[in-house]
Amino acid sequence: MANTDDSAPLGGQQHYQLSLGTPAARKLATTTKSPPQMQGITSRWLLKLLPWVQVSGGVFRVNRRLSFAVGDGRVSFTNTGAAVQVIPQELCELPILRGFDDDELLVALASRFAQREFKAGDVIVEAGQPSDAIFLIAHGKVERIGKGKFGDQTVLDVLADGDHFGDKTVIESQDSWDFTARAVTPCTVLTLPQRAFSDILEQSDRLRGHIERFKERASKPKDKDGEACIELSAGHKGEPDLPGTFVDYELAPREYELSVAQTVLRIHSRVADLFNNPMNQTEEQLRLTIEALRERQEHEMINNREIGLLHNADLKQRIHTRSGPPTPDDLDELLALVWKDPSFFLAHPRTIAAFGQECNRRGVYPQSTEVNGNKVPAWRGVPIFPCSKIPVSDTRTSSILLMRAGAEKQGVVGLHQTGIPDEYQPSLSVRFMGINEKAIISYLVSAYYSVAVLVPDALGILENVEIGRAQG
Repeated sequence: MANTDDSAPLGGQQHYQLSLGTPAARKLATTTKSPPQMQGITSRWLLKLLPWVQVSGGVFRVNRRLSFAVGDGRVSFTNTGAAVQVIPQELCELPILRGFDDDELLVALASRFAQREFKAGDVIVEAGQPSDAIFLIAHGKVERIGKGKFGDQTVLDVLADGDHFGDKTVIESQDSWDFTARAVTPCTVLTLPQRAFSDILEQSDRLRGHIERFKERASKPKDKDGEACIELSAGHKGEPDLPGTFVDYELAPREYELSVAQTVLRIHSRVADLFNNPMNQTEEQLRLTIEALRERQEHEMINNREIGLLHNADLKQRIHTRSGPPTPDDLDELLALVWKDPSFFLAHPRTIAAFGQECNRRGVYPQSTEVNGNKVPAWRGVPIFPCSKIPVSDTRTSSILLMRAGAEKQGVVGLHQTGIPDEYQPSLSVRFMGINEKAIISYLVSAYYSVAVLVPDALGILENVEIGRAQG
């Protein structure tokens, strides 16, 4: 008997259904389903773009030429309210104190620093005046201004939180500043006068010996990159005595041990046995687990404090923006750091948007480029790839990375080991762990990886990029 429409009013004419309704028809039909979706999957450009080096022994050693250059580390501070103090052990980041481990003496030095405040536009030190103090920038941004070729002023560098200058002046007498330091923003600066340093130096034989060894290292011949010189002769005439030389190596080269990201995937045997049509439950669970592992792998390769690129860029390869937001001028300066065959920029999508806004404001329209069939923005022909793993701070600042990739270019390389037991993807294994008494199947999923910067100038970072500043 045909169904009637019960919704018709009483006393009215009833409407008879002339065909099978869709709710009933769906009882005999199946649905077309999508595979499980995951919003956390990103393009993972870093993993795609880096050349990967096979690390058969699990450890990769970066051998370099012997270097006499002393690194210029950044200093950290503590504060109680508005009072700022340098952490004593952080003074070892100053070139003259690198490797000095007398904590008692470091505490004494830290206590002699005095806090000073400067307003935007204030001159902190002036060229030609006696240089007789160490300056540590606790907060703010400072320009180093020097004299250009034709006598005009030019900005040599921009310093910010943790940077310092003047440390070598306290061990030399009758020096004068060869640049002017001017506050770009309100600044908090800690200063240590030369006389205060000399007082402590006179009381410590150990510190005097450390300073003498520093001067000896600084006096050894080195090239512009700080590496031990290779003596050569060129352009000579006649029969002069040719210099003899050899290439010395670092005695303690850095080694990168492969890191691991792991998890245990659990699937009930009843689910794995019965619910596999049209999609295999085990394969889908494994696919999404591997996606999550690869996302974590890229995050670690950027942010990990031991191997991450943000923490392994040479401090001389880090610069700050001139005005806050990322401008074409800032990216040009970054290209000047990684000028030997740069491969690509890497930036948070919001940072790329902020750069586009700055270009629009200036009437500059960057061209895009095609990489593996994908259109991406570019600057000076170098592609800019998005990466959401680069952090954005609470104050809406981020970083832009520029790197040269590849072992043959002495660049940045990814490290992995293929051919591992139970390999499912390159350097990723899925190992059956067994079935427990509750009939749950377990698989150990492991991804092995690392990343290495072969020479310092292969990676540059533009730091403290403001992506939320409103412009007029």
